[in-house]
Amino acid sequence: PTRIKISFPFQKSPKHCLLQSRLNTTIQQLSQPQRSLLLIFDKMASISNEPEREHRDEEESGANEDEDTGAQVAPIVRLEEVAVTTGEEDEDTLLDLKSKLYRFDKDGSQWKERGAGTVKFLKHRDSGKIRLVMRQSKTLKICANHLVRSGMSVQEHAGNDKSCVWHARDFSDGELKDELFCIRFASVENCKAFMQKFKEVAESEEEKEESKDASDTAGLLEKLTVEEKETEEKAVEKTEGKEENKKSEAVEDKKTEESVPST
Repeated sequence: PTRIKISFPFQKSPKHCLLQSRLNTTIQQLSQPQRSLLLIFDKMASISNEPEREHRDEEESGANEDEDTGAQVAPIVRLEEVAVTTGEEDEDTLLDLKSKLYRFDKDGSQWKERGAGTVKFLKHRDSGKIRLVMRQSKTLKICANHLVRSGMSVQEHAGNDKSCVWHARDFSDGELKDELFCIRFASVENCKAFMQKFKEVAESEEEKEESKDASDTAGLLEKLTVEEKETEEKAVEKTEGKEENKKSEAVEDKKTEESVPST
């Protein structure tokens, strides 16, 4: 048989506890149908009291929220704003793509994941040099950091049209290392855009070196021309000086002959 216990919603006192104990004893002596009916009445009463109880709880919680103790708690540690620099403040972004980078481990003869994040081509405003930089998305740790120079090439990774590979002298670990990188993109279009920008930068650097070599050659030729002219002028001056010396010596000899009396 189901045991039925009637509880009072208000604060209990010894008198109320005694009354409840007698009531529960009386209930246990009832028949099963009577107990079931009484249980239904008890549930209905508890349901009818729930809105009033919730409203009372809301009033109490609202009163607690509105209370202002007036206490002022001073911070234990005062934090100051710190300027954070990434080293990219003087550079312009030429390309920015999400990707995952791998490096080839020569010792293990296998590809190892370097990190997932954003790869960028950054051009310095003053020097005009362009470098490839990639940082991890969560920690912002540098995965790759190297200049794109003339003669560098990038090619599609065999068997995967979303990936490409290239060699570089990388400085992400604080020292120059020869690395073989492989980068994978989410789409073929992003991979093609990366390869095209890589090739454009390498070709532009090659053109810059050629123009620099041409200008250096022109400057050297101009310098040699100036030196040759100076050498020729000095030779002419020496020849003219010798001729003048010969003329002066001839004049002096003639004067000496004229001054000597004839016998």
